Amino acid sequence: MLREYAGKLVLITGASSGLGAEFARAFAARGARLLLVARREERLEQLAAELREAHDTESIIIAKDLQVWRAGADLASELQRRGIRVDVVVNNAGFGMHQAVVNEDPNKVADEIALNIGTLVDLSRAFLPGMIQRNDGVILNVASTAAFQSLPYLAVYAATKSFVLSFTEGLWGELEQTNVHAIALCPGPTKTEFFDRAGTDKIGGPMQTAPEVVRVAMKALDRRRPAPFVISGRTNWWGAFASRLAPRKSVIRLGRKIMQANRPQ
Repeated sequence: MLREYAGKLVLITGASSGLGAEFARAFAARGARLLLVARREERLEQLAAELREAHDTESIIIAKDLQVWRAGADLASELQRRGIRVDVVVNNAGFGMHQAVVNEDPNKVADEIALNIGTLVDLSRAFLPGMIQRNDGVILNVASTAAFQSLPYLAVYAATKSFVLSFTEGLWGELEQTNVHAIALCPGPTKTEFFDRAGTDKIGGPMQTAPEVVRVAMKALDRRRPAPFVISGRTNWWGAFASRLAPRKSVIRLGRKIMQANRPQ
C-alpha cells in the first residue's frame, strides 16, 4: 500500500542534484509539498519550476550551507519562527573525500563531519517532538553501504555513515511503538555528483542510478512498519552482510585494495 503524502511538507537537504533531486520528484509525484535546501539556489529554482510544471507542486526554497556546525539547528529555528511544520525529513546532504587521512585538509574534514553527522542529528532531533505529538512522520537518513565496514582512503566518510546507520537504528528503536518512522537508506556507488567532490570518477563495481535508489527507498517507506534500514541493490545487500561475517582484517584489506585501485591520480 502506498504511503500517503498529499499535502504534507517534505524537507530535503542536498536537493539541488542527485538523490536529493530524485527524492523531490518522487515525493512531488505523491502530492507532497516540498522544502528544498541546498547551497545552489539556481539549481533549486530550476527543480522547483520542473516540479511545479509536472505536478503542480508547491516548493519552498532555502539556499543554505549546511556544512557548518549548528547549521541544521539554525535552519530548524528559522522554520519554526516562520511557523512551517515539517512532516517528513530527508537528510540527504553529505560528501566524502577519497584520500588518505594524513593528506586530507583538516578544514574539509571538519566540514564533512559537521554536514554528515551534525546537521543530520540537528534536523532529526528538531522535528521529532512535533511528529511524536501528531503521531505521524518520517525521518529518512541517507547512509551508505560504507556504513557496514571501514574503508581505507575513504575513512572519515565511512565512519560518518556508520554513525548515521547506528543513530538511525537507535531512533527506530525509540519510535517503534509510534507511527513515526526512522529509516536509513544505504545505497552503494551511485551515479551522482558525489564522485566529483570526492575526487574520483568511481568506487568499486557497477553503479546504480539515483532513480533506482530512490525507488528502493520509497518502496521501503510504503511498508506498514518500515525496517530500520534498507540497502539498495542485491549485490550491495550481499556485500554489506558478507562484510559482517568475514574476518575484520580481511574486510579492511579488501576495502583497501578496492579503494587503492580507484584512487585519484
